[in-house]
Amino acid sequence: MVVVISEFGRTFRENGNGGTDHGHGSVYWVLGGAINGGRIAGEQARIERSSLFQDRDYPVLNDYRAVLGGLFRSMWGLSNTQLERVFPGAEAVDLKIL
Repeated sequence: MVVVISEFGRTFRENGNGGTDHGHGSVYWVLGGAINGGRIAGEQARIERSSLFQDRDYPVLNDYRAVLGGLFRSMWGLSNTQLERVFPGAEAVDLKIL
């Protein structure tokens, strides 16, 4: 399994300079032979004015620590105590990727 994470984000609305850079955002690509893929996994939100962060950014909905913690639990059977040592304060989420 290979996981690629990008935290580069664009704003939904133009910023003060007329651009869309320096926004919130992230995407995770999980690749490998045993992956339950071909779909979008994780929390999603309808893009509306009320769901934008500071009225301009896409909201960050999926914490990378929770996503990776869920993968680590599925792959290696890590306990909550072990995951807490790797990602303090994060709660692992099982997205049924494996």
